[in-house]
Amino acid sequence: MRHLLGIDDLSSDEIRDIINRADYYSRALADGRWDRNKLQHKIVLTLFFESSTRTLTSFDIAAKRLGADVVNWNAELSSLSKDESFSDTIDTLSAMRPDAIIIRHCEYGAPNFVAGRVDCPVINAGDSWREHPSQALLDALTITQEKGELKGLTVAICGDVAHSRVASSNAKLLTKMGANVRFVAPEFLMPQKLPCESIKCFDNLEQGIEGADVVMMLRIQKERMDRGDIPSDAAYFNNHGLTLERLKCAKPDAIIMHPGPMNRGVEIADEVADDPTRSMMKRQVANGIPTRMAILDLLVGG
Repeated sequence: MRHLLGIDDLSSDEIRDIINRADYYSRALADGRWDRNKLQHKIVLTLFFESSTRTLTSFDIAAKRLGADVVNWNAELSSLSKDESFSDTIDTLSAMRPDAIIIRHCEYGAPNFVAGRVDCPVINAGDSWREHPSQALLDALTITQEKGELKGLTVAICGDVAHSRVASSNAKLLTKMGANVRFVAPEFLMPQKLPCESIKCFDNLEQGIEGADVVMMLRIQKERMDRGDIPSDAAYFNNHGLTLERLKCAKPDAIIMHPGPMNRGVEIADEVADDPTRSMMKRQVANGIPTRMAILDLLVGG
């Protein structure tokens, strides 16, 4: 691995290696015993062109847990505001010789473009609706911690699948690792092209989650849509929101996931989101740190 740009670039063995290393860091963080100087004297540069809470903060904490120095670059305070081109900005930052660049961008394929211009590892923290590989990896860690393995599981990814980079990366990873993936969404939120041919599609939530081991909910990404296509929150919840009653269609031990940010009362009911045994959302957030520690360890520490 030179970069982490998308799940397509990873073999099943590389995915397994990252998950295993992330699980090691998860246990090490709980025990308080890990190499805090693994990335000592390394500089990690974060370039976030879109807002973020979970991803930016967990990458920041992960790097610092390993002893790296983190520079959080601010687009609004950069020369981009003076009409400098994106490529010139990247060339300028590259000349400062960071040891890794973590980038989130609204443009499709922007991390790949950056990787072609710099001399350090580039980590995709989300580009347009194409990919979000580190989220898929932390979701895989969460599932394996609860279910033991990915192979043979049925995972229903529900909601705004069409505009979700999380859905795309998760579908690719889970399929590659032997899980059965379903997309569950109304027609206007179903992608025209599926990331994997084996995905089964449903427009009815009860049918889509029937017998599922994992139910992953997604918010409606209104910022990527024409306002005229968006139903009212109440109407969407009545037709497609995950309630305790609808959850009965899944397996009795099915777990509920959500990458966040979560819109309560739109795609998911409070009592489902806050279920103390089946909701994995807080664990997903917590697993962001060991997963991103594993990624930085492999790409920068090696």
